[in-house]
Amino acid sequence: MGVVLGIYLFRTGLKSSAIGLIIAAGLAGAASATVLLTIAADQIGRRSFLVILSLLSAIGGIALAMSPSLPILATMALVGMLNGTGTDRSAAFGLDQAILPGLVSHTRRTWGLAWYNVLMDGGGSLGALAAGLPLLVVEHHKSISILTSYRFMFLGYSVLCVIVAVAYLRLSPAIEVAVRKTIASPRIGITPKSKRIVAKITALFSLDALGGGFLTDALVAYWFFRRFGIAEQDLGFVFFVVHVLNACSHVGAAWLAYHIGLVNTMVFTHLPSSLFLIAVPFAPSFKWAIFLFFCREALVEMDVPTRQSYVAAVVVAERASVCQRAQ
Repeated sequence: MGVVLGIYLFRTGLKSSAIGLIIAAGLAGAASATVLLTIAADQIGRRSFLVILSLLSAIGGIALAMSPSLPILATMALVGMLNGTGTDRSAAFGLDQAILPGLVSHTRRTWGLAWYNVLMDGGGSLGALAAGLPLLVVEHHKSISILTSYRFMFLGYSVLCVIVAVAYLRLSPAIEVAVRKTIASPRIGITPKSKRIVAKITALFSLDALGGGFLTDALVAYWFFRRFGIAEQDLGFVFFVVHVLNACSHVGAAWLAYHIGLVNTMVFTHLPSSLFLIAVPFAPSFKWAIFLFFCREALVEMDVPTRQSYVAAVVVAERASVCQRAQ
């Protein structure tokens, strides 16, 4: 989805501003769902909440397949939390971060989160390769238009979301938090000192997220498509490599954090990745642009498992609300 979303919307005749609006609506939906999970996930049940999120995500694929008017498409993108980031940064991603630390030992927390992100980016790399499928279908079946081929892909995306919802139903009850029913029972919380730490890192991560929101995979792929004329199947391979580099970086981050600490790993990998990114638009050719982009992607995700582990170490891991506010 991260590779083809912007290009597909361009092929349907939408302007760049409208494409940005659709992608922004999807991100806004994910952000709203994240706020809701901090309030209601433990009361509704984590498993039930994950099922609901997956079923709502199917609406995003249906919206793209239907290609309704721009206001309706933007609304459905909002409700369906349409994901153009190229990886999972949804409410489900936040809930996973609350669940996983409670399933592993303290000493394995960073490695557990690292392998979780490895599997996620590994799946994303295979998804990126699938970006070339619409063009391959058109090449072998001349009677099918490129837009029709895309719509079949988006319906397939919706089907996968439903399959994920069914898979969530099989999760162990061990992921749940027992919610106290009586009014007299105190609410599980964190200390004032931890709250101050959470407030600071929330501000820092929010700034990072604001910058990252300008750089979803959908917009990057659209930029390469417009700037250098790179076709979808070639972009699919590019983002396959990107996600492989991301996956490897998670393992590298866990190893590096063991030697220099969580915070140092975040700082000393994120700074050079930002410098590589700044250089990309000034590259004289596609080869140089993609080389700089690959250098950036080899480093940019190394702060993900480390900051997840850091937050889990600061706050009570069982509280989905506290963990997700920090993220």
